Amino acid sequence: MFKKVLFLFALIITNHHGYGQIRQKKALFVIVDGISGDVIEKIAKPNLDIISKAGGFTRAHVGGQKGSYSQTPTISAVGYNSLLTGTWVNKHNVWDNDIKDPNYQYWTIFRFFKEQYPHKRSAVFSTWLDNRTRLIGDGLPQTDRLRIDYPFDGFELDTIHFPHDKQSEYIHRIDEKVVDEAASYIRTDSPDLSWVYLEYTDDMGHKYGDSEQFHKAIGMMDDQMGRLYKAIEYRQKNFQEDWLIVVTTDHGRDPKTGRGHGSQSDRERDTWIVTNAKDLNTHFKGKEGSFTPGIVDIMPTITRHLDVNIPKEQAFEVDGVSLTGKISIDRPELKKEGNKINVSWHAVTKDETVKIWISTTNHFETGGRDNYFLMAEIPVKNQQCELDVSKLPSGFFKVVIEGKHNSVNRWVVEK
Repeated sequence: MFKKVLFLFALIITNHHGYGQIRQKKALFVIVDGISGDVIEKIAKPNLDIISKAGGFTRAHVGGQKGSYSQTPTISAVGYNSLLTGTWVNKHNVWDNDIKDPNYQYWTIFRFFKEQYPHKRSAVFSTWLDNRTRLIGDGLPQTDRLRIDYPFDGFELDTIHFPHDKQSEYIHRIDEKVVDEAASYIRTDSPDLSWVYLEYTDDMGHKYGDSEQFHKAIGMMDDQMGRLYKAIEYRQKNFQEDWLIVVTTDHGRDPKTGRGHGSQSDRERDTWIVTNAKDLNTHFKGKEGSFTPGIVDIMPTITRHLDVNIPKEQAFEVDGVSLTGKISIDRPELKKEGNKINVSWHAVTKDETVKIWISTTNHFETGGRDNYFLMAEIPVKNQQCELDVSKLPSGFFKVVIEGKHNSVNRWVVEK
């Protein structure tokens, strides 16, 4: 009997220290500002290469669907909010860096996380205060007084310790302070969900365009990513935690000089994603020349890693698709001719049925609920169906294709 007790005690201790233990899941996403995909591919980036070797690298895009209702300005805060909410600008309503009227009905990753796991900890390390106070909506009644547990930001307002200079070296020094604190805090406190935002690369792009100065700033950024990743590796090695890191950018650069951005040229829309994720799917890998994942895909990737469940009514609004794990469908398209809507998609799985839903209202954007009509159930492998909408009100159609592992949506907005 005594031997059995000793055996059980040893088993408990062994499980506690790793064998059979459920690894705690943690996530860090990083936005490094204003680096187009063509530039990141040609610049030496040894630390990003280490991360991508553990997971993957892909070209990506911002800007929504060009020429459609979801076309999104290739501007910084707009891109940040597309990542945070997994939606394009027609939903989150942040059109520029003024951030006049964000639509908080479209929840950020932080709100979904805190709603499900109120006792888990979040952190923001940022060179721009508005990321937390206005985009995330920290402490606002519109976000139900959501609070970031550990905010480390606002140093751009401290002109005593960081006097502003014309060369923006103070921004680099703030970036360094932000990274040092993030790396230190991850090592010691291991927040469950963290965001690091760094600005200096975009400043050098604006000042010098495609230049040695811009490329040097990217090299500095890569060194910063190495420090962050070493902190994550320390946690993984010593605490057996399961960390996801995603590094991306918010927009590309103009094709002429590289100084500007904001429009819809291919280069301004051209971005990239680096991650250590092991179970990357076909949506991450994309298809060169015709398809790349989008910045909106990062939010559902993080929620999947952290086991955050997004309720169906809100999931129907998310424009992104997880870059990891099983998915059923991606790349939805709609084409309306007369009273018919042709719905098409790319089937990732082959042996399941998808449901096609339609709503003719958008009450969601003002806090209301939309009634969805089930229009069809189709084998996923068909990859298309035609819907008769002659008996529905005309002018606006919100179409959702729901598969076993994910849903995708598109709108028809008639003039």
